[in-house]
Amino acid sequence: MVNGVIIIDKPSGKTSYDIVDDVKKTLCARKAGHTGTLDPLATGVLPVCINEGTKLVRFFSTDSKEYKATMLMGVETDTLDIEGNLTAQKKPDVVRGDIEDVLNSLAGEIKQIPPQYSAIKFKGKPMYKWARKGINLDLPPRMVKVHRITLEDVKLPYVTFFVACSKGTYIRSLCADIGEKLGCGACLAGLRRIRSGAFGERSALSLEGVHDQEKKVILKKNIISMVDALPGFSTIRVNQKLADRLKTGYQPVIEDLAGNSLSSLVAGDMVKFASPGGDLVSLARMLYSFDQISSLDSGEQIAKILRVFNC
Repeated sequence: MVNGVIIIDKPSGKTSYDIVDDVKKTLCARKAGHTGTLDPLATGVLPVCINEGTKLVRFFSTDSKEYKATMLMGVETDTLDIEGNLTAQKKPDVVRGDIEDVLNSLAGEIKQIPPQYSAIKFKGKPMYKWARKGINLDLPPRMVKVHRITLEDVKLPYVTFFVACSKGTYIRSLCADIGEKLGCGACLAGLRRIRSGAFGERSALSLEGVHDQEKKVILKKNIISMVDALPGFSTIRVNQKLADRLKTGYQPVIEDLAGNSLSSLVAGDMVKFASPGGDLVSLARMLYSFDQISSLDSGEQIAKILRVFNC
């Protein structure tokens, strides 16, 4: 059974679910899921988790994203992008300096109201289903973080900018906020995700026009192993006996890891336990820093197992 993560370059016009379903069917996978929705309009990096890889999704939850966005100034729509119904229009009487000032004002933690047309669920239904029935919901604003935002190009009525932000940031809402601050309105005209966590567009596979058999070969060749899918977590190799115990929910103690180099670890660090063959066995959080271990009993639990895998 194939387990791991595949990075797809999503084309415009398809939903994230369309891509996941295509990969799942091509690989005859039992389970598949993505790590963050891209709207049909958007293109770019979409990590798809396969089989046991779906257990990794929650550990991508804090991954930041990077986008290149183009907005249409002077145009407002009900969906906050060019695919929606026009709600207001005004000539964009703005200059580059004004746009840069507004972009700079959005850097840092900001409050953002999710779009009415979004996949966020209310009473078990995605918001876009409520919106299509003409029901507008007043959801409270959420705190998101814009790590960096820079202006790239101005060719009115179009403006292109780069943004690095926290997971859960809606670029459509960002464009609407920019338009409001500039006094002319704006909507999203084009969006490309160029990075999702550790995965950049250079590693993303374009499957457009590829036949099923060739597609299957390409996907299998480019699947990222479970261990490699979380490069920010330190890897601890364990013997097969301990690996088997960990899979049953056993919580490791200090003596279990004797002989492993733990000097770089501190309490709270996430670690990957891998089998002698390199398969991911479990993910855990360290309970102690390396410099604390020498003062503890060898039978003291050293890490808390958060997830086990059957690779």
